[in-house]
Amino acid sequence: MNLYLRLFLLLFRIMGLARGGLFDASRVAFRVLPNDCDLNLHMNNGRYLSFMDLGRVHLTAQLGLSRVFMKRRWMPVLAAAEINFIRPLAPLQKFTLVTRIVTWDEKYLYIEQKFEVGGVLHAHAFVKALVLSKQGRVSNLELTALLGYEGAPPPMPEELSLWVEAGSAKKQRADKNINTNK
Repeated sequence: MNLYLRLFLLLFRIMGLARGGLFDASRVAFRVLPNDCDLNLHMNNGRYLSFMDLGRVHLTAQLGLSRVFMKRRWMPVLAAAEINFIRPLAPLQKFTLVTRIVTWDEKYLYIEQKFEVGGVLHAHAFVKALVLSKQGRVSNLELTALLGYEGAPPPMPEELSLWVEAGSAKKQRADKNINTNK
């Protein structure tokens, strides 16, 4: 993450943040600064991923997990991301980053992140993440229980399911290539 000033400002803003529920969306407003832009005078593709980091920090704070993560020395880790750029974000344009937990399985949390301007979608992403401790992976059951949720995960939307399946197929091919190259 290379948006240190914005991270500092975000950390300052989240100190008094009201706690939300597990499925509540986090909303953070930003503006595209000139140093966020590429030669085509719109936000650089790589910058979206850095803003997405900030959105997940905000969501973690909104869920009340920031202190838990620090106290237990847990580390949220991104395993994969898939983003679709729909409309460009121009210099000085204000946008809102919307971040929410969609569902989870035995290993990963699946998070949706959207870049919106006045409710109009400009970019859409799914990420899969997990939380690690010194002992290994923290179970999603433990995480959701900390948030007061003990039910089954919501069903995976078809669009997300297709992405997850495609990622599993890529991993199987990569594992096969590693085994045949030994």
